Amino acid sequence: MFQYRKVLEMKAEGFSLRSIRAATGHSRQKITEVIRLAEEKNVQCPLSEEQTDKWLEEAFFPNKSMAGSGYQPIDFEYVHKELAKKNVSLTLLHHEYEAHCRASGTIPYAYRSFVRHYRKFAEKQKATMRIKRKPGEILEVDWAGSTGILIDRDTGEKVKVYVFVATLPSSQLSYVEGFLSMDLTSWITAHRHAYEYFQGVTEILVPDNLKTGVQQNSRKGLLLNPTYKDMANHYGTIVMPARVRAPKDKASVEGSVRAISTWIIAALRHTTCFDLKEWNDIAKEKLEEFNHRSFTKREGSRWSAFLEEEKSYLSPLPPMPYQLSEWLVAKVQPDYHISVKSQFYSVPYEYISQQVDVKVTDHLIEIFYNHMRVTSHSRLYGKYGQQSTNRDHMPDEHKLYIDQTPTNALSWAKGIGQATLQVVELLLKNASAEKQGVQSVFALKRVSRQHSKYELEKAC
Repeated sequence: MFQYRKVLEMKAEGFSLRSIRAATGHSRQKITEVIRLAEEKNVQCPLSEEQTDKWLEEAFFPNKSMAGSGYQPIDFEYVHKELAKKNVSLTLLHHEYEAHCRASGTIPYAYRSFVRHYRKFAEKQKATMRIKRKPGEILEVDWAGSTGILIDRDTGEKVKVYVFVATLPSSQLSYVEGFLSMDLTSWITAHRHAYEYFQGVTEILVPDNLKTGVQQNSRKGLLLNPTYKDMANHYGTIVMPARVRAPKDKASVEGSVRAISTWIIAALRHTTCFDLKEWNDIAKEKLEEFNHRSFTKREGSRWSAFLEEEKSYLSPLPPMPYQLSEWLVAKVQPDYHISVKSQFYSVPYEYISQQVDVKVTDHLIEIFYNHMRVTSHSRLYGKYGQQSTNRDHMPDEHKLYIDQTPTNALSWAKGIGQATLQVVELLLKNASAEKQGVQSVFALKRVSRQHSKYELEKAC
């Protein structure tokens, strides 16, 4: 064996390369290489007792001891470099190492041997506490702290992908989806897709205290975003946000975020995607691998645990998925209409000057007063200033005015008698404008309020 200790000790004592070569019988080139590696790895004299020639050889040439084993050597420099990157773990690197061995037809080291060999470079340990939950009771949701990356086709710039994570604590089954922003639309869409993936709804929904979902969470009370609350009501679940600065309240999703940051986000670090759909398609494949991967300390996988232990406890999905809505506040104008997106919708005239809450969806406008639904309209699109007016919302005098049309006037006269009908036809025919004739008939109607139909018919 090469005399590593003697070479380093003689070098430290100031001997020349020629003297070291003469004393050890090793080549000048090999001696120079060992001295260089010792400097790179900060191995200095005096050496400890455990730093034997064998120990030094494994430190300087970690692949040398594996060369004759028949297994694929591990590139420890690459492993060491990759571990410095965020979310990359030894488990992920061993998984990639196994995939490379299968592709090249070589034999990989088992995970334990992989870790044992790498411990010469680094060793880390983390401990977490698992919180047992009842099947179908809770769904924990959050945004991952790490982001994915897209490449802009036109500029080549990197674009962040924000990753939504939802986890069922009982089975540990997770759902992942990437978005280009963390706004309310993305937040609601992610929940809807998560429920569709799980094919059911839990009793309780535990989010973090994001402004997109929770406006206030304190001892004084809980105030949810109206749209988020409406979504929860649609799916029949209860929103119970985690306490502020209390990550243990959603320990499962915190753990899943760390795992998914490794197995999905970090696993895609060498993959180039140019649009969000492409990124999500690949992430979906990684998610299926993650959910179907066998547990380390018990039988089965997240997916099998979900099918066997949790799926039957989920509440069924509603007939229709939640339709994203926006909540606005409007004031009822003197003409008993409110303005929504430059279009006008009627409200019962009794609410004039009152503030109302307006729920806006793609196809429907719903108006609420003191949390009670007052009315609704089909949403108007197109030309500015269109009106949707319900006749029942009008005061009585407005209804009478609206009802004054030539057709209604003739129908009313026919109900009185033939003579009255002839008079009304004459008024409408001789009027210079239709409105003038209708007003004349309206005056005749006022007379009918003071006299009987028989008297009016006889007078005509």
